[in-house]
Amino acid sequence: MNVFLDGSFAFSLEAEVAMKKNLKLEQELSEAEIEALTGADLFQRCLNAAFRYLGYRPRSEAELRERLKRRGFEAGNVEAVLTRLREQGLVDDLAFAQFWKDNRETFRPRSQWLTRLELRRKGVTDNIIDQVVADVDDEDSAYRAAQSRAHRLPDSDYEGFRHRLSGYLKRRGFGYSVINNTVERLWQENNK
Repeated sequence: MNVFLDGSFAFSLEAEVAMKKNLKLEQELSEAEIEALTGADLFQRCLNAAFRYLGYRPRSEAELRERLKRRGFEAGNVEAVLTRLREQGLVDDLAFAQFWKDNRETFRPRSQWLTRLELRRKGVTDNIIDQVVADVDDEDSAYRAAQSRAHRLPDSDYEGFRHRLSGYLKRRGFGYSVINNTVERLWQENNK
C-alpha cells in the first residue's frame, strides 16, 4: 500500500502492516508512528521473503539467515524473523537435518560421510548431524544406490562392471571396503 503524507507519496507498506496497524484514510501520523510503521514494514518484508524461501523446501537456519542477509535485510530484522519462525516451528535444524537425510536415503542414497558433509555445508551443527546420521548404514545405502545402476551395466565384463560401479559409488562418498563388498554382491546377483 502507498502512504501519502500531505498529499505526496512518502513510502509504501506491506498490506499486512497497514491492516495490523489499523491505518485509515486521512489519519494523522507522528514521526514516531511513521518510524514504527517503516520498522514493522521492514520486518514484514523480511518475514515474507523467508516464507517464500521456505516454500520450496525446508531450510536450515544458517541457509535462511544467509539468504535474507544476501537480500539486503538488516541483521536485527533477520534475527527477529528467525526467532518468530523458530517459535512457529518453521525453522528447526533437527527436523531439517532429518528431512535431508531421509530424502537422500529414499531417492539418492549417499554414505554417512557425504551426508555429514552436505549437512555441514547447510550450516547444521555437528551435534545435530551426529544425532541424525548415526543410523545411516553405509552397506545398505551403497547397495540401494548401486542396484539401479548395476542393471544398466554389461554383465559379461567383470572389470568394466567393477570399474563403472565403483566410480559411481565413490562419487557418493562410500569407502573402499563398502564399494568392494557391494560390487561383488551385485555381480554375484546379476550373474546367477
